[in-house]
Amino acid sequence: MEYLYQRCESIMGVDTTCLCRVDAGLKTVAGAKKFVPGTKICIQPDIKPSIHPSRHKPARDIRSRNQPPLLPGLPDDLAIACLIRVPRIEHRKLRLVCKRWYRLLAGNFFYSLRKNLGIAEEWIYVIKRDRDGKILFHAFDPIYQLWQPLPPVPREYSEAFGFGCAVLSGCHLYLFGGKDPLKGSMRRVIFYSARTNKWHRAPDMLRRRHFFGSCVINNCLYVAGGESEGGHRSLKSAEVYDPNKNRWSFIAEMETAMVPFIGVVHNGKWFLKGLGSHRQVLSEVYHPETDNWYAVYDGMVAGWRNPSISMNGNLYALDCKDGCKLRIYDVATDTWIKHIDSKLHLGNSCALEAAALVPLNGKLCIIRNNMSISVVDVSKSDDERGGVVAEKLWETIAGKGQFKTFIANIWSSFASRNRLKSHILHCQILQA
Repeated sequence: MEYLYQRCESIMGVDTTCLCRVDAGLKTVAGAKKFVPGTKICIQPDIKPSIHPSRHKPARDIRSRNQPPLLPGLPDDLAIACLIRVPRIEHRKLRLVCKRWYRLLAGNFFYSLRKNLGIAEEWIYVIKRDRDGKILFHAFDPIYQLWQPLPPVPREYSEAFGFGCAVLSGCHLYLFGGKDPLKGSMRRVIFYSARTNKWHRAPDMLRRRHFFGSCVINNCLYVAGGESEGGHRSLKSAEVYDPNKNRWSFIAEMETAMVPFIGVVHNGKWFLKGLGSHRQVLSEVYHPETDNWYAVYDGMVAGWRNPSISMNGNLYALDCKDGCKLRIYDVATDTWIKHIDSKLHLGNSCALEAAALVPLNGKLCIIRNNMSISVVDVSKSDDERGGVVAEKLWETIAGKGQFKTFIANIWSSFASRNRLKSHILHCQILQA
């Protein structure tokens, strides 16, 4: 048995004498004992291991005596080293095996280990409005190329519009603000955890607002502008949410009230472009270091289109409606003269319209309204002169919608002329 233990230890590449060595530097390691009673770990200060409120439980040593091992014949620390390597798509099944496995996968310790060891997986999360105006929530696994079931969006956001969406800590998807058809503008904030597969409440914003701009800088959530109650009253106020402090606070106001329709964080600055109170086009940039807003009029915002994304120091935006051609901002000339063209254009229908650009495993990912997904290896775009053809940089990882497009769009154009067309509102990447 001792030989088997040493052999497994060498294969897994994990020192199982102490879980703190497996996950060195993580604050959640000390919580392993709470999730996996009986595990042998060195003594560490107690901290809160989960976002869930703790309940009074029997003494730890009493529980440990009566609980079976995670995997028969293996110490718990070695069993954890095995379980964290199970593909993410199977985690929902792992939670059903027993209570100990459920508790293990319901806490931060399990997924912190996966992240620290570089085996965490990125999934694409899509928030979409259907033809009846309801909000739908989907997740796509790019490895197995499968759409996964998710818990529905809470009732307060089931028919809301003009709300923001952002990701904090890599695994929490936040929905905030927006307008309820009956109650009007909201301050409410909720978030979905990719680790627990559940929705949770967060502190409300300081101002009611909808159709505002939002971004994430240094794992803090910023919101600015938008509209509030009392007609189309534009806002110039801005605020920030710090998840470490779990509270909102006001920041400097914008120079001019604005309803943003496009925004991006580039080189540590937040750029916003929108409509002013007199429907004029405005552009401002926020510097978080100095907490100041400035008007901007350069070539970047002049040729800026939605959606856009900043990756590896470069700013990318769509150059066609179906997202099959990208434009790149050139700092030297202050223009958008560079392009990456797939040479395979799909059309201009609403179903084929590109709704979002997100980073996925180092590549640029394009999501369309018909749920088709393409990825572009933009890191090789500079090598095009060296022999890399632009078309070879593109890859389709979810393309069922493309094959149904021609027939489906003809029928939908007749059947839903007077109905709201299904379209994507937000796309984000969550890691677990």
